Amino acid sequence: MPTLLLVDGSSYLYRAFHALPDLRNAQGEPTGALRGVINMLRRLAADYKAEYRAVVFDAKGKTFREDWYPDYKGHRPPMPEDLAAQIAPIHEAVRALGWPLLMVEGVEADDVIGTLAAHATERGIDCVISTGDKDLAQLVNRHVTLVNTMSEEKLDEAGVLAKFGVPPSAIVDYLALIGDSVDNVPGVDKCGPKTAVKWLQQYGGTLDAVIAHAADIGGKVGENLRAHLDFLPMARRLLTVKCDVELPQPLESLTSDGENAEALRPIYERYGFRGLLDDLAKGGRKTVNAPAPADDVAPSTAPEGSHRADYETLLDRAAFERWLAKLMAAEVVSLDTETTGLDPMEARLVGMSFALAEGEAAYLPLGHVYPDAPAQLPLDEVLAALRPWLESPTHGKLGQNLKYDRHVFANHGIRLAGVVDDTLLESYVLEADRNHNLDTLVTRHLGLKVISYDEVTGKGAARIGFEQVPLERAAAYAAEDADVTLRVHRVLAPRIAADRKLAYIYRDIELPVSDILFEMERNGVLLDVGSLAAQSNELGQKMLDLERRAHEAAKQPFNINSPKQLAEILFEREKLPVIKKTPSGTPSTDEEVLSQLALDYPLPALILEYRSLAKLKGTYTDKLPRMVRADTGRVHTSFGQAVAVTGRLSSVDPNLQNIPVRTAEGRRIRSAFIAPPGHVLVSADYSQIELRIMAHLSQDARLLQAFADGEDIHRATAAEVFGVAPAEVSSEQRRYAKVINFGLIYGMSAHGLAKNLDIERSAAQSWIDRYFAQYPGVARYMDETRALAREQGYVETVFGRRLQLPDIRAQQVGRRQGAERAAINAPMQGTAADLIKLAMIAVSGWLKAEKLATRLILQVHDELVLEVPDAELDLVRERVPALMEGVAQLSVPLKVEAGVGRNWDEAH
Repeated sequence: MPTLLLVDGSSYLYRAFHALPDLRNAQGEPTGALRGVINMLRRLAADYKAEYRAVVFDAKGKTFREDWYPDYKGHRPPMPEDLAAQIAPIHEAVRALGWPLLMVEGVEADDVIGTLAAHATERGIDCVISTGDKDLAQLVNRHVTLVNTMSEEKLDEAGVLAKFGVPPSAIVDYLALIGDSVDNVPGVDKCGPKTAVKWLQQYGGTLDAVIAHAADIGGKVGENLRAHLDFLPMARRLLTVKCDVELPQPLESLTSDGENAEALRPIYERYGFRGLLDDLAKGGRKTVNAPAPADDVAPSTAPEGSHRADYETLLDRAAFERWLAKLMAAEVVSLDTETTGLDPMEARLVGMSFALAEGEAAYLPLGHVYPDAPAQLPLDEVLAALRPWLESPTHGKLGQNLKYDRHVFANHGIRLAGVVDDTLLESYVLEADRNHNLDTLVTRHLGLKVISYDEVTGKGAARIGFEQVPLERAAAYAAEDADVTLRVHRVLAPRIAADRKLAYIYRDIELPVSDILFEMERNGVLLDVGSLAAQSNELGQKMLDLERRAHEAAKQPFNINSPKQLAEILFEREKLPVIKKTPSGTPSTDEEVLSQLALDYPLPALILEYRSLAKLKGTYTDKLPRMVRADTGRVHTSFGQAVAVTGRLSSVDPNLQNIPVRTAEGRRIRSAFIAPPGHVLVSADYSQIELRIMAHLSQDARLLQAFADGEDIHRATAAEVFGVAPAEVSSEQRRYAKVINFGLIYGMSAHGLAKNLDIERSAAQSWIDRYFAQYPGVARYMDETRALAREQGYVETVFGRRLQLPDIRAQQVGRRQGAERAAINAPMQGTAADLIKLAMIAVSGWLKAEKLATRLILQVHDELVLEVPDAELDLVRERVPALMEGVAQLSVPLKVEAGVGRNWDEAH
């Protein structure tokens, strides 16, 4: 029986665009939707052999449904400019791929598809519709099937019933009840899918029957149904696919002559699709893949391994020496390691992989140990032979998160050199707001499906070490990683090179900082374990006392760590006011709620204090001593360079960024980070850096003058806002001004300021108005920045780091306002992040140039911590602040304060 294959082209292009929104060619033209649609169509053609086929797009202009209901699709934003620019080349590519293309004015693509499906059914032709649109489920019958290539879901009649709970014949009635937000067709308020199915099953299976029984349905949802009765017939009419459209050509004419290579070649060349060009040259379809439906969702429908060529496994000396010669001759090699674990300070080599070109990769196994594992080359001999190449600064290496691989080689006494590119950092510089793991990058930028780590090692309790993975599977996974890393680099590198500012962030900041972070992680920091043990014991005693007092306040014992029991005590027995509820509807006992209740009631205050001590004890005083390495006696944190969208660094295992410094207990934890004998710690901290950056960005004359004159900026602000002389500013007024200064650059509203200072909202608004009256440049900067962010979708730091704001044009008010706050703050936080990274580069470079024994050991927010021999202290204390202050010339002077102590708290 012949088959008609129909593609919902409008669905394809939006899904491809959102999967690959930032893909561009060397000229900066957007290419993601074009690439995605091409890959999806090629994959579909490979999977479904059909005598007839067509791609159907929506035509421009109004449709008949808008005449019926003017608000139909009325809330939809205009097509993004980057997508609109790709429509013409997409249409051109569709035709060149051999697909008939249909667009009919006055109707939607769904109506054209419905008409063709009806014609196919009349002729006994099977019809497969490729779409992600649930509305088309109404077309399914014994001849018509839906397929979603993104999720690999296929819906026949039984599939529709299983998925929606109603047969295809009732889909329109079901949709009319629940509404269709995509098309702006309102449904019955509070009537979700379960309620709609229940009504249709209970009242005869049709919308008319439900309408007839509307008076019998109780509760609020019944009231909503009765209030919506007049619109339901219109909803059904709008959602019904028209199946009698006058088509420009008959079904029998929708045939294909196959791909037109001569028409495809200029498209692929212009938009930089090298892999597709290679396929044309070879006359085959090596890479046939669809993009993922979203940024970090499951990969495409590409057949696993479709992109691989001849990967080698190097088991004998001849093969190894042949590849060693290739490595020594290559300008750049993609490098990856496989290890015994994920802790960078402990991981040992199991194997390594190399890629010289797309599809040309090899895996060198060195430590696979499982029954019947084949003999492998001796690790020591291989490393000795590879050492000249690994440690050569002139032999280029690229990889994904090579900071980790540096540690692996360092664990074997090898200092990896010659790192020229890192795809983790390339992705981070280009799209900081997205996921940067390799599998996601491959899906997003190459449209490929790769073997995942979980697939080769298993998950959870069943996971095995990589050394136990059978060699054939390990080699396929490892060599592929090196191969696709090279491919991703070749997509991302031209985009960075094409933008001077992004190239500076990548080449002059991120890559050098990665080297420094590796050194800092190796250095670690010495810990006074005895001091922490004593503090842990004291915290435990305080917690016991607080628990006793909490039981007394509650007049009964209860589990202080149980939110459920606490809620019962607070809200059922004590009758305290319920501030907010959890998603399940129970009264919340989170920190925000307890903080409000603690203003008036003693028990919540005791619980808050108990929780703060428990967090310190569990997170730091108990845990830190267990993280000291036996071989170094130090704690070695791991710095995250590609985590925060603003460019700030993070740290884990342990997290040293969030140790509280405003409490005595928190400062005491910092005092446990100590210098070894004969050394001190020096803490060099940028002073009020974000306010200085605000002055530079806003060019507010009064703010610039205050910093130029070296004024206390919070006192100066208080004097301006409260209308008093600086000498007459009270400590309370200065505190208020400090909150205003920092609050406004973080986008704080009058409500937030009132809450923070515990004052009336009107008073807070009055102070904000006075602030902007005194600093009009700040107000102007904020307005202009919000407008620019809405226009271009991102903001930038002083140095050109790009900070994407995906929600800046969101329809939902909360998300949009959050993005507007981020638009104000991100350039300041991001510029501060750039400055501290430039400071790290300057200080590290100076230490190496002077051959000093001083070492950088920590970076926290705007602070660098150095471990300094006593003999070098005077020089370091003099030069480091000057180096940090000189990394950039802003409109206001940078100021660095340096402290010295035998421990971190003393130095801070």
